Amino acid sequence: MKRKAILLAALILSGCSREFVEEHVYQVDYTTTNRFANNLAPLPGQFTKDTVAFDQLMNSFSGQVKRYWGDDDALVASKRQYVKYTDGYQSRAHVDFERGVVIVETVAKTEPTAHLRQAIATTLLTPEDPAGVDLYSDSDIKLDGKPFLYGQILDQEGKPIEWSWRANRFAEYLVNAKVHTRNERYHKVWYVEIPMVADHADKRGYKYASIVRDAARRYGIAEDLIYAIIKTESSFNPYAVSHANAYGLMQVVPNTAGADVFKLVKNKPGKPSPEYLFDPARNIDIGTAYFYLLRNRYLKDVSNPTSLHYSMISAYNGGTGGVLKTFNADRKRAMNDLNRLQPNQVYWALTNKHPKAEARRYLQKVTAFQKEFQQGKL
Repeated sequence: MKRKAILLAALILSGCSREFVEEHVYQVDYTTTNRFANNLAPLPGQFTKDTVAFDQLMNSFSGQVKRYWGDDDALVASKRQYVKYTDGYQSRAHVDFERGVVIVETVAKTEPTAHLRQAIATTLLTPEDPAGVDLYSDSDIKLDGKPFLYGQILDQEGKPIEWSWRANRFAEYLVNAKVHTRNERYHKVWYVEIPMVADHADKRGYKYASIVRDAARRYGIAEDLIYAIIKTESSFNPYAVSHANAYGLMQVVPNTAGADVFKLVKNKPGKPSPEYLFDPARNIDIGTAYFYLLRNRYLKDVSNPTSLHYSMISAYNGGTGGVLKTFNADRKRAMNDLNRLQPNQVYWALTNKHPKAEARRYLQKVTAFQKEFQQGKL
């Protein structure tokens, strides 16, 4: 049932020589088509928002949330915010990966501390596998396997939480010693705030070291770039979803990047499902394979390796078309103009003149995170 629920949410809510290896091992088709005329007019980018589908989801799901939490206190999961409702929408867990804090709350009118205690224990034991958690309902979570937050939260004794007895004991401690309340317009909220350890992002990132290493080798993409993209896109949140219909660690959009990788790299029909993309290994594989396509198909005419690197990062967020429009409205001339510039000039243009402000900031963030990784930090 939970797999079906995830798929349903997807429907509503709608990444020898080198040439020999590329063409024969990965079966990448470099033939020019009308869709990719002269390799200068590819898709607008993997982040193509499906506004209608997203609005349908929000109208359905948020209606239930607002019934209990009101218009001003409703939260929905996003790229760096895990939000899961349980207990008939009366309780919720909110993991803020940017602030490094876990907030567990309830609006239950009877025995609120009992509801809160159960919600805390459930949050602490939520598993690593996103396939078992439906973020768009109040369905129960199957508490099986190592917890997602293991090592990122420590109990009152400074111990990581893996087993139910420790989670329940910590929940009891929090309810007795750390409960806060606040009054919203139509309801009272009982909540606790649990700080995450200082290096919580690193702990999440290290989980995927072997997967990143394998993907880097498979597609010839630098490990530090993969890590930087994951940190920028999701802060290593495998439950990440976004309004752009993107899923998982590298925020892959099924209809664009996912479909392209299936067709051009995997030689498979169709597109990856959200369930497929919530699997960390598959998500990182698809996201890295999309960088492979950016380098070897969509942007292969960029002559300088460093300029190509900057262009790939920018295109992952704003599309190849956005990269080219930065340099010239005529896409064929744009490639020539780009190739006449030094890499530092290409970087300046993409971070100052790109048509989309988000893409300008994106390149700055990713390159900064790359430097952190090169210095031994995720």
